[in-house]
Amino acid sequence: MSGQDGWWGRKSTPAKFETYTRGSFHLLALIEMMTVCGPVIGQVGPRLTALLLFLGAAHSVFFAVTASHALDWLRGQREQPVRTLWTFSACTAVVAVVALAVTEFGPAGKEADGAAGALLTIVTAFGSGVVALGVRGRRQMFTTVAGFALGTGAVSLLLGLPGLVTAVITLVVLACGGFFASTSLFSAWLLNAVYELDEARETRARLAVAEERLRFGRDLHDVMGRNLAVIALKSELAVQLAQRERPEAVTEMIEVQRLAHEAQREVREVVRGYREADLSGELAGAQGVLTAAGIDCTVTGPSAGLPAPVQSALGWVVREAATNVLRHGDARHCTMALRVGEGRVVLTVENDGAPGTGGPGRGSGLVGLRERLAEIGGTLRAGPAGDGVFLLTVEVPLPAHSGEAPPAAFAAVHTPRPVSEATP
Repeated sequence: MSGQDGWWGRKSTPAKFETYTRGSFHLLALIEMMTVCGPVIGQVGPRLTALLLFLGAAHSVFFAVTASHALDWLRGQREQPVRTLWTFSACTAVVAVVALAVTEFGPAGKEADGAAGALLTIVTAFGSGVVALGVRGRRQMFTTVAGFALGTGAVSLLLGLPGLVTAVITLVVLACGGFFASTSLFSAWLLNAVYELDEARETRARLAVAEERLRFGRDLHDVMGRNLAVIALKSELAVQLAQRERPEAVTEMIEVQRLAHEAQREVREVVRGYREADLSGELAGAQGVLTAAGIDCTVTGPSAGLPAPVQSALGWVVREAATNVLRHGDARHCTMALRVGEGRVVLTVENDGAPGTGGPGRGSGLVGLRERLAEIGGTLRAGPAGDGVFLLTVEVPLPAHSGEAPPAAFAAVHTPRPVSEATP
């Protein structure tokens, strides 16, 4: 369970929180049973003890089942468990009536009354709380809790309990049930909020990639649109001139050929500009995007003064690493560090959201980066580094004539500015 590839390590943050929430409700069922046992055991006769313990145990088991079905409904995984809620409410009512009957008609003595009263209060408070999970809206929740409290008070009066005792029982059930219902609904709301935040993070990453694709599409359209329109007109004119056997047709086709070569050159420039990433801009953009996603990102080391091919390759590494931190794992801190010396540049990207299977170390994006780095003699290593840390290390040799980066290159990275990101 502690390993990154274990059952717990493979879960996303929302899945872990859902497991925690469901486990909490199952633990509450156990707590209910243990709370019932304390006042009952040794306070009444053996037969009555067995009866009360059986009722408490049955209610606890039903409590866990109802809570699980209600959470499934809140997560949209099943229809509203109306039949389960009504059956559990009936079970709660039966246990409460038996407890009141024991108080009124059972063995005399404070011990017996205390045992029955504890059973009554516990099952009605826990029962109203879990039933409130299965209704929608605060008004329905308060109506459910009030209904449990008033029903308990009405049964108490019918069984002949004094008015003051009935009022106290009603208020206790109302207060305990209201508190438990509010806590249950808050847990369910928090679970949904965690899932919505995770979906928003995934959407933000997809939108960043889509924005980059749209930008490239706009640039390509601006470059090719005019040239293709002129080529089409020139070609049409050349066809008409050729049909008339006019010598100007050759001139027009030569112009079409020139425009085609010009369009080809401009497309290459657009693609080259798209493929060449600016290291300083990518570092600042990655820091801004990760910070906006709630991840504490620190950038250190030089980012200027490096040869253009090295900057371009490292810029793509930063872009891919930031995308993977957003999409994989559950990082809270990320550090990007650049070191220049001994004829090489070393970039390390470290985060505390080491993934399980299928994480960033196994994606196709890093395969493309390795191929890109291999063209300039660079290497890339990525994988878990212990204690939930994922480490990506890139080493790129500097050209012999460039030397080491000048001192000015060691200035801090400028204020982050958001940039679009795309997966190579």
